[in-house]
Amino acid sequence: MKKIVVNKQLVPMKAHYFLWNAGTGALVSYFSSYARQLGFSSVVVGFIYTILPISGMLAKPIFGMIADKFRCQKLLFLMSQLLTAAAFLAIFFVPKLEIERKGLFSCQNDTPIIVANATQQLSDCDVSHDDTIGSCKMGCDVNKNLANSLCNEWNLIQYCGPGFPNLVYFNIEVPKSRITQKKKQVTFEINNITLTDGSLIESACPVNQSITTFCSIECNDYYMNDIITKPALKDDETYSLYQFWTFLILMMVGWVGQAIAVSIGDAICFQLLGDKPSKYGYQRLFGALGWGSVAAITGILIDALSEGKAEKDYSAAFYLATIFIVLDFIVSSRLMYTQVEGSSNIIRDVGTLLLNIRIISYLVWCIFVGMCTGLMWQFLFWLIEDLAAQGGCESQAYVKTLEGLVQAIQSLAGEAPFFFLSGRIMNKIGHENTMSLVLLAIGIRFILYSVIANPWYFLPIELLNGITIGLAFACLYSYASIVAPPGTEATMQGVIGAVFEGIGVSSGSALAGLSYRSFGGALTFRYFGFASLALCVVHVAFQYFLKLQDYKTEYCIPKAALEKLQCADNQEYKDSVS
Repeated sequence: MKKIVVNKQLVPMKAHYFLWNAGTGALVSYFSSYARQLGFSSVVVGFIYTILPISGMLAKPIFGMIADKFRCQKLLFLMSQLLTAAAFLAIFFVPKLEIERKGLFSCQNDTPIIVANATQQLSDCDVSHDDTIGSCKMGCDVNKNLANSLCNEWNLIQYCGPGFPNLVYFNIEVPKSRITQKKKQVTFEINNITLTDGSLIESACPVNQSITTFCSIECNDYYMNDIITKPALKDDETYSLYQFWTFLILMMVGWVGQAIAVSIGDAICFQLLGDKPSKYGYQRLFGALGWGSVAAITGILIDALSEGKAEKDYSAAFYLATIFIVLDFIVSSRLMYTQVEGSSNIIRDVGTLLLNIRIISYLVWCIFVGMCTGLMWQFLFWLIEDLAAQGGCESQAYVKTLEGLVQAIQSLAGEAPFFFLSGRIMNKIGHENTMSLVLLAIGIRFILYSVIANPWYFLPIELLNGITIGLAFACLYSYASIVAPPGTEATMQGVIGAVFEGIGVSSGSALAGLSYRSFGGALTFRYFGFASLALCVVHVAFQYFLKLQDYKTEYCIPKAALEKLQCADNQEYKDSVS
């Protein structure tokens, strides 16, 4: 039996990946849904997630260069963790935007009802078997007919005669079994009406007199609120609000902190691995374990804490994220790592490398995979929530649990195995063929999303996350490490991260936000899927063309990459990854 040898120097690195991804996994994937609850539209969310990767694009190479130049990688790595934790916690206290829940209060066959415009496609929402009763607070405009009813039928003397108040407030009870929807209008059939002092209204609908007035509505049930909630302002007006700028700035700070921690953390990891970059997947799989397990627990906690509340309670996500990232700071401070090498001219060395045709092809691949990742990170949960809404209120009740399970399968059953196997796969088929495989898997995954109506059937699809994220990230960052000239490791990781997120994720998020508004979630994923399959074919053809031109397909170990970019004898590299 082969003896298992544990490299103690790498134990804190494994712990870092677990704790860091546990902290970010508890919250990052819920940010777009949380922004939606704060009152931001899909276009505004797409804009935010266009700006964020740009901030990461600028931060990664700049701080990577600083870390390489002044040999302060570990210090910047630790400080970025604290910065991220502080920004994440502060986002929890950002005020909500003004939202609008309005309906038309009237009588139908002597029964008081509220008719409102539905902001979601919930025509298939089956509440006929739900015996629970929701309660709502109403604030209604008082016109002359309503004033007469309030005076004569409800015995509210303040509404008798001229000069009556403009508003009236009361509470209603709505059995969920008597909520109906036709197309984009939802009707709440009112069971009881009580005044704010608790007195019951016996005759809500006066005889031979019509009552029609607009009312604001605030229910104690999340799903009743969600049906009729919409932003009070248009998108272009949102950008002038302090809530928007507070949210955006804090998100940018947190995003920059993440960008620095990830890029410099990976550079430190590859330095510790030395001439065995293929072992990166072994370290990174602990991140998948952290993300998957904590994200699943967080989804369950959000649903449990939200029961009976007017909106989803994300407090568990914010507090868990803060705790795990602070623990990561403590563990990472114990890394036994000293930065010793430096480059005399970082810009020249990296710039020379970026002129190689294979590196250019690699960067194009990074951008497109980043675009698809932007769609998946920002809008997969939107698609799940929209499909759950169409599938019935019971599906909606457990949507956060479903989202947690999605992340668990993505990380534990998808990413972790492929991070473990990534070195062997890339050694077997090469980095370029791995890139083509990633594009193929993205295309298949997105097209499946677009044709499946029940979001619970997404769970098997999430196994493909092992290729589209696990194998893709291992390929992305190991390739960058392999070709990085000595002393430019953090800079190179920053450049690649900037291209992937700053250009790819940023442009993908913006395009996805516009497409989601115009075509809906299913078609957006379908179009991105077709584009990925097309690019896969182009990528395979291009690599074949390069082989015909006698370009070599593999690279040497990191220390010799710049001088021997096209190695005739690659045995040293093969030995290093075996």
